[in-house]
Amino acid sequence: MMFKKRTNADEAKKLFLEAVKPLSGHELLPIADCDGRSIARDVTAGIDVPHYRRAAMDGFAVRASDTMGAGSSSPVIFKQGQHIEKGVCVKVHTGSPVPQGADAVVILEDTVSYDGNIEIYTQIHPLKNVGDIGEDVRKGDVILRKGQRIRPCDIAVLASLGINNIKVAGKPLVAIIPTGEELVPRGKRELKVGEVYETNGLMASLYSRKWGGIPRLLDIVTDDPEKIKQAITSNLDADMFIISGGTSVGRRDYVPGVVGSMGNLLVHGVGISPGKPTALGIINGKPVVCMPGYPVAGIVALYWFARPALRKLGNLPDEPDRVVRAMLSEKIPSRTGYKTFARVKLDNGKAIPLATSGAGILSSVSKADGFVIIPENIEGLSAGEKVEVILIE
Repeated sequence: MMFKKRTNADEAKKLFLEAVKPLSGHELLPIADCDGRSIARDVTAGIDVPHYRRAAMDGFAVRASDTMGAGSSSPVIFKQGQHIEKGVCVKVHTGSPVPQGADAVVILEDTVSYDGNIEIYTQIHPLKNVGDIGEDVRKGDVILRKGQRIRPCDIAVLASLGINNIKVAGKPLVAIIPTGEELVPRGKRELKVGEVYETNGLMASLYSRKWGGIPRLLDIVTDDPEKIKQAITSNLDADMFIISGGTSVGRRDYVPGVVGSMGNLLVHGVGISPGKPTALGIINGKPVVCMPGYPVAGIVALYWFARPALRKLGNLPDEPDRVVRAMLSEKIPSRTGYKTFARVKLDNGKAIPLATSGAGILSSVSKADGFVIIPENIEGLSAGEKVEVILIE
């Protein structure tokens, strides 16, 4: 099985992502629906938070100067009242307004009440236990920056400002085209010899949604270049294509040729293992990831190419991988010239390799906690080596 050229994994990613252009559209959404989305423009505070001086603790509002000399053995005695004046304090609760004339709050634990009098056993300074106007957010402050990924805590801040709707970057529409004569729709009938249920399209759809896209999973397309071309042509409203299967150099592997005939085939053959038959291209300005039909190779292609492309399309900042350190329980072989993605299971600080060969063994990914990525210039890793495991979830 030969390719005209095998492109280095990092070079292939760089070439592909340089051709991906972020979407310019946006949509107005209720803030409750914006978790994980990207801000389309800066959000500015229209009010101060808090917009009034508030008590930060339960206790008594006072003039701080009136507590001068108070101590654990020499309390200052106040009268409890409704208005602040010299020697008079007002009871407050956390979050309630600080009465006019007060500039501090003495916490309940530092007081003793009796017969309408309040003994205060600590000297405090102005603004002690008081949330000043704008302490949290100042009117005019930029709260969220364009391109920032929105988290639940950010949504809470927006809610505190009385903001109900914001503009977010549009989600990329991803057309997913499973190809192959051997594929059968799940649940339609029992399999014959040589047939398999279609899984790659489903997997690509779920990952596309997880990574910020809107998947459109199409029906299975047979290994026919005209039908593959028609499936692409009928979905040119999509922002990205993921095509599964038909990417190698066999008699029925038509996908790279179709992509090249309709646009620009950037890469066919990548130095990743598994995943060498991956092809990448651009059609009508839309990125196309052609993932191998073997499931594990397909997952690697999705992770290495589709995920960053989707995030760039959706104006989402690329997030660092979740990584844990572990010790290899046994040797992992690899080929120089290929970035190898080895599946491992974690157990008490050890990384246990799972089916390190066999790109069609899908269950090995389900059993795995993550991948160990072995660089191109290294020929395998030895048992006992410390490695970084990139978590699948």
